[in-house]
Amino acid sequence: MDPQMNDADVQWLLARMPFAGLDAAAFPKSVPLNGILKNDCRLHRFAPGQVIVREGDYANSAFLVLDGHAELITRPVAPEVLGRREVSKRSWPETLWGLLRPTGVEEARRPEDVTPGVEIQDRGAGHAGTADQASQPTLFLQDFAGLVRSGQTARLTPGEMFGEVAAMLRGPHGATVIAGDNAVLLEIRLQGLKMLQRDVEFAKRMEDHYRKHWLAIHLREIPLLRFVPESNLQTIVQHTELRSFGRLEWNADYSKARKLSPSEQIGSEPVVVAEGRHVTELIVVRSGFGRVCQNYGAAKRTTAYLGKGHVFGLDEITLSVVGEGGSVPLQHSLQAVGFLDTLHIPVEVFAREVLPHIRRDELPPTAKRAMELSIAKSSTTSRRERRNIKRAQDDKKLGLPIIADPSAHSKTWDTLPASTGTSFEPTGLLEFIVQNRFNNGRQAMIIDLHRCTRCDECVKACADVHDGNPRFARIGPRHERLQFVQACMHCTDPVCMIGCPTGALHRDEASGLVNISENICIGCGVCANGCPYNNIEMVEVRDRKGRPYLDEKTNRPITKSTKCDMCNSVPSGPACAAACPHDALVRIDLNESPPLEDWLRRRV
Repeated sequence: MDPQMNDADVQWLLARMPFAGLDAAAFPKSVPLNGILKNDCRLHRFAPGQVIVREGDYANSAFLVLDGHAELITRPVAPEVLGRREVSKRSWPETLWGLLRPTGVEEARRPEDVTPGVEIQDRGAGHAGTADQASQPTLFLQDFAGLVRSGQTARLTPGEMFGEVAAMLRGPHGATVIAGDNAVLLEIRLQGLKMLQRDVEFAKRMEDHYRKHWLAIHLREIPLLRFVPESNLQTIVQHTELRSFGRLEWNADYSKARKLSPSEQIGSEPVVVAEGRHVTELIVVRSGFGRVCQNYGAAKRTTAYLGKGHVFGLDEITLSVVGEGGSVPLQHSLQAVGFLDTLHIPVEVFAREVLPHIRRDELPPTAKRAMELSIAKSSTTSRRERRNIKRAQDDKKLGLPIIADPSAHSKTWDTLPASTGTSFEPTGLLEFIVQNRFNNGRQAMIIDLHRCTRCDECVKACADVHDGNPRFARIGPRHERLQFVQACMHCTDPVCMIGCPTGALHRDEASGLVNISENICIGCGVCANGCPYNNIEMVEVRDRKGRPYLDEKTNRPITKSTKCDMCNSVPSGPACAAACPHDALVRIDLNESPPLEDWLRRRV
């Protein structure tokens, strides 16, 4: 990870906490502790005000403060402060004028869209006492001292780690962290972080930190748990297990796996839990994707896929708890599609702490019927039950706590989307979507080939909006009458964003779109190489007269990354869909099945 890391640096690290307290014998000879520090870590020496991580950035590494301090900004930072210049919306007159009077120059840019507008410097690699070596560019935060003086930061001192949750869950950083005086930090990429957890104490320290600060927050984000009282939630936190399956770097294997047949691909995926086993826990997807499949003769058939917030085993648990047939075995298997990070809540804890607070209309149909039957049977009250009801009424008048009714909120909350997975009919479409990882797409471009006349009006409209250079080609894999076009899908798991050194590639919080701030894009190509769908291109940018912008140091043409931006600068939205004369093209979210199913149903 760091070519400048040498044996002396490793010995320096081994003499400092927490590495001085690790048991070297816990690591195998093939992966020794000193090898992890040498190959999976990078030393950084940051100047005051230098941005270490940005809020909203996706990353695959954590940072440990070794010397000096860093400041975590506790309030949201405006995008322009971090160098991100948001695209301004054109008015209708401006849009029409641009269509009538195009520049005639491909990839024309204004000067302010090419130059950073913020201070970008090379980030040094090396600990105190060594010369800085050129590394990746980074930004300096303006008026950093003012933020510290106004109390808008929290200090991170030696021994504290940050960014590990974002790295482990493949999610965005929740805050911006800036270097303070004499800041020396160790960057540990995810592979090294996982190997360091071979030490029991180190792994326990990381898990305890996650349980204390993050697990309750992530549990509360699960729709089924939103009515659970805080005291119950703390009990769930204590008993929940954290597990992961498959490779987090799923994009590295994607090009090979997509060439396999569905049966071969299913057979190569890690099994989380197998069909036929007695249910012992509710499985909650924390990140990644899972495949729900069922034995079908000698093969397996995919019936649904799970994403963040979805649960597995709810039907069987509910039937086992409220039914009269005892424990119900699992009717499906769950497998990791690439990578799957999960939370496991034991059945006993779920039945006691969660089930009484779930709305019946959010349960699977069979479980809902079993619950209603159980309640109907219990409604035939005996004398003892009447006395209990009278006692509960008296307690309520006295202000004493009473047991929550599971349907108490049924008239005050709208039904949420199904939490037990996404399924499509027919099954062949579901297999196709999962095999090609299109379930990752939040804005997938799909063409109905039965309606499409190949007029290319969609491509022409895209070119008109983007200076004569369309952001997609009308090509892509097909399934029966549908073509999944090769265009940026603004993914749920945006692999392209990992490793962007300046944060130019980022997700807009309001729209969820993955945008590029071209003014701080340095043309390194990390995003283009990282996109598993090949939906990002590097292009040379020019001024309005067609002259290429040149780098001052190398005198070579400046390149920028480009991709579909959903036409976020024009008021009409995606020009491709608006221009289609036959209503054959749609931009759609494949994280859930209803949008695509409804669109297909209207065409049958």
